[in-house]
Amino acid sequence: MRIIIAGAGDVGFHLAKLLAYEAHDINIIDMDDDRLQYISNHLDVHTTKGNSTSYRVLEEAQISKADLLIAVTESETTNISTSIIGKHLGAKKTIARVSNTEYIQRKDILDLKDIGIDEVISPESLAAKEIKRLLKESALTDTFDFEKGVLSLVGISIDEESELKDKTLVETAYLNPEYSFITVAILRGEETIIPHGDNKFMLNDHAYFICQPNGVERVLDLAGKQRESIKNLMILGGSKIGIQAARQLSKKYNIKLIEQDRDKCFELADTLPNTMIINGDGRDVELLKEEGIDDMDAFIAVTGNSETNMISSLVAKNHNVPKTISLVENMDYIHLSQNIGVDTMINKKLIAASFIFRYIRKGQVLNLTTIHGVDAEIVEFEVKEGSKILDAELRNLDFPQSALIGGVIRGGKGITARGNFMFEPKDRVVVLSKPECIRKVESYFK
Repeated sequence: MRIIIAGAGDVGFHLAKLLAYEAHDINIIDMDDDRLQYISNHLDVHTTKGNSTSYRVLEEAQISKADLLIAVTESETTNISTSIIGKHLGAKKTIARVSNTEYIQRKDILDLKDIGIDEVISPESLAAKEIKRLLKESALTDTFDFEKGVLSLVGISIDEESELKDKTLVETAYLNPEYSFITVAILRGEETIIPHGDNKFMLNDHAYFICQPNGVERVLDLAGKQRESIKNLMILGGSKIGIQAARQLSKKYNIKLIEQDRDKCFELADTLPNTMIINGDGRDVELLKEEGIDDMDAFIAVTGNSETNMISSLVAKNHNVPKTISLVENMDYIHLSQNIGVDTMINKKLIAASFIFRYIRKGQVLNLTTIHGVDAEIVEFEVKEGSKILDAELRNLDFPQSALIGGVIRGGKGITARGNFMFEPKDRVVVLSKPECIRKVESYFK
């Protein structure tokens, strides 16, 4: 595909990085020389300097030959204008990043497809949905269900109580007699490990597993963790993400939202009638105590300041809050936040880039998701007649070392595949893969 990306910020860069592995012809437009130079030094893509709303700049980037135009600058107005102009200059499809959620929620008033925008994405809305998903299980750092839970991706942190600590995968085999789960990734600092038999679980690792339904309980037992229901939430920050999260969650949870701006608190009280709004500084430990931080089941920090979010999440953790989620906008802090004890970090820009990547690959794969901080994708494929993966048992397939088959869904039942497993047509296969070898993995299913 010939793809033009308007905006060389974090969203544009991360998206280009994902797409570059797929051998697409990519051109990135931006007005900032330094950003374009950084991208040129790190990725094999074309760059064009200029304003993406300029006819001349778009024509220089060969917009008339573009299969897809993605406008992800930090300006909503620029993104909308770029998409409309690009469509009229010949782009086959357009995607625009927006912050006003009315464009998504009120398509009955104006469907943007009518003016040339095929898809709109809101990083704030996607982040709020991600928070809702992450709250499903307090003891897990991450969770994602395939086929309504017949297989699940789960993440845990390895601490002193874990039976897995200081053991290799081979040494832990006896702890998994029913083979109800398989380890698919280990995040150690900034390093993503696709584990094999001799890899060891270390203290403070974040480990990820594909599990059958009974395997989730077994993983929790081995991690020394217990399932706890979430009822009481505290949200720090009346940001767009905080507002949308509170709106989506208030029917299920008791929510307190802390916002420092007094005038904004009055607006929030009108906007969120089912949420208790508290005016105060979330960095004030005494305030958090007064508002019952010790009684909270989850703490969500979504102010515009990454440092405030991480520090306040650590304060919550120190008060034994089972689940902490922190919005981290500074890309340098993504791994740091996990290493210092925050359960789960979210970055709305990475979420947005991953969403667009999934949109582009729609139809090629059944499902695709990412794990926060992990340099890998979870992809679900369907086995077709004549696929290369049908040629031999799993152990004899010469499957890429940078990828790992986590499980198979056959006839509505989840299976964790062992070395002697033989695949069948119509099997749905869940694979964890480093981005650079997804194309090679895909060749096994064509």
